[in-house]
Amino acid sequence: MMASVSSQASRGKFIAFEGLDGCGKSTQLERLATALRERGIEAVSTREPGGTAIGEQIRAVLLNSRTAGLDAHAEMALMFASRAQLISEVILPALQSGKWVLCDRFTDSTEAYQGGGRQLGSKAVLQTHALLCGGLWPDLTILMDSDVSSSVRRARRRNKDAEHDENRFEKESRAFFTRVHEKFLEIAHREAHRVVLVDARPPIEVVQKEIARVVSERLK
Repeated sequence: MMASVSSQASRGKFIAFEGLDGCGKSTQLERLATALRERGIEAVSTREPGGTAIGEQIRAVLLNSRTAGLDAHAEMALMFASRAQLISEVILPALQSGKWVLCDRFTDSTEAYQGGGRQLGSKAVLQTHALLCGGLWPDLTILMDSDVSSSVRRARRRNKDAEHDENRFEKESRAFFTRVHEKFLEIAHREAHRVVLVDARPPIEVVQKEIARVVSERLK
């Protein structure tokens, strides 16, 4: 089991971006990283699943549309395998050296997609997190809230134009994404001390300013 990191990570800050695919979180993450660097703050950008050589191989299995028969529990296990590697190889070393870590997805996504979308429930996800992630949670989670239909439509269009096939989740039903969205909102309500809901529907610049305000207020 990974050791607790609450004291080890005290110098750096850990921010996760969450939301449905196509909500614009990756764009906003990079804009925040740029803004932090301009202020002299060392910021590491990473993503889940992926973020390491091993994690990217796992990502290729998880997101490829040809992996259609993957069992829901196996899917969750692979998500956590990628996450455990990312924590060990990237997140903890950065936090311990005083850097800020900005991560595109973390365990909230697993709770929303596998716990909610796949209907495995929150308990299994949170128990696995406790076992494999050593008590590490973001200092702040930006949950970008968006309309289910428009987000999925943008994600499908983006992946259609992409070089790599990452369409497996985008092929799911509207009911699946509705469950994911509802679980995200449930998490935001339950974890209000950590999760801040940001409306992803306005123009990019407007959303960027709101995220900057939230970060400034929450992580002074």
